[in-house]
Amino acid sequence: MGATKATLIVVGTLGGLGAVLAYSPPHQSLNLGGNLKGLGGGGVPSSTPTPTQTESTAPTVVSTPAATPTPTVATTPVKNTPAPKQTAVKSKPKPKPVVPKKTVPPAPKLINGTFSGATSQTVYGPVQVQIDVKDSKIVAARALQLPSGTPLDAQIDAQAVPILVSETVAASSSDIQGVSGASYTSQGWYDSLVSALANAGL
Repeated sequence: MGATKATLIVVGTLGGLGAVLAYSPPHQSLNLGGNLKGLGGGGVPSSTPTPTQTESTAPTVVSTPAATPTPTVATTPVKNTPAPKQTAVKSKPKPKPVVPKKTVPPAPKLINGTFSGATSQTVYGPVQVQIDVKDSKIVAARALQLPSGTPLDAQIDAQAVPILVSETVAASSSDIQGVSGASYTSQGWYDSLVSALANAGL
């Protein structure tokens, strides 16, 4: 828009200058022969007025920017909805873990008493053992029957029985070694001792 207006001004100015330059005033004729007739009244030509330069202005067109339509947003009225009431949830108590009770096996019943074994028959005669038990342990032992037919039997019994009694109390079981030289008596003792222990429940 500004460039068009400047162009019109320049064209108008050049047109005016051309009109001024094209105009030439009439020359005065001088009669040197003596008659100054033209100097009387009206001899001098009246000056022609200079044409006034008129500026041609083109109509100014102002472009108005098109109005951008503003989008209208439909507003939905917001209802004041009351917040839902929070109900306190009662938590159920956690069940206590069931701890199994330790079952303690009952203590074994202690055995007390005097128990006799069965009679064991040997080549030289019968052998029978009797034991005394306290708190399930053998605390004493004795021979109820021994070979006694000869003096040798009496001698062997006197030597073997104390050893067999000592071994029985020390082992508190039938795990005895026996006595060398009194093998039959030792075997009879062992057989009767096993029977006595069985009767005691040991």
